[in-house]
Amino acid sequence: MYEKIRQDLLNLQDKKYQQFHRSLCPGTNNIIGVRIPVLRAYAKKLSKQENFKEYISFNETVYYEEIMLQGMLIGFIKNADITELLPIIKNFILKIDNWAVCDIFCSGLKTVNKNKETVWKFIRKYLKSKKEFELRFAIVMMLDYFIDEKYIKDVLNIFDTVKHNGYYVKMAVAWAISAAFVKFPQITMIYLKKSNLDIWTYNKTLQKITESLRVSPKTKEIIKKMKR
Repeated sequence: MYEKIRQDLLNLQDKKYQQFHRSLCPGTNNIIGVRIPVLRAYAKKLSKQENFKEYISFNETVYYEEIMLQGMLIGFIKNADITELLPIIKNFILKIDNWAVCDIFCSGLKTVNKNKETVWKFIRKYLKSKKEFELRFAIVMMLDYFIDEKYIKDVLNIFDTVKHNGYYVKMAVAWAISAAFVKFPQITMIYLKKSNLDIWTYNKTLQKITESLRVSPKTKEIIKKMKR
């Protein structure tokens, strides 16, 4: 099973995409070069096999796409109780070593929408982690599932307590706050005016807000003047 899947991935290689994707993931040298939509379609097909869950626990991965595939397959698990799924998620988090695996994994966990309170408690412990991608996992999960009326104030308060020098943590925070601004501009504006974000993350947040097509030109001018 494992060798067949590896060979299937190698057969799906796009060499031009391999070079492009390597440039997006510095330090990740084991990329085959399978486009994300193609990999997702393969994961969906594989998830229809009865024994697909066995592959998720496969630890002798060689390629980046093998780990990405495992993350996608977790998202395809159907009818699992959240208490059964969280240990699987926990084990996969240990394998995350770049932003792309992190973000695509998070975006596929649609079951979160039906289990928000349980997942909220689960991800908060990762906010205490000193590991860059464990922390990014928690932040991206908040971005994807918890920027809503119930959680928005808690999310912003939590972002104010994140203290980590990792580039991918800071970028995740900036990205998440800019998304919060689009959905809750008044609440997020109040937060920005009193936030304790480090200067780099604060200014990057403002930049990402001004890059949004969903923010008016007038508001963008106000945001630009807030730069520290």
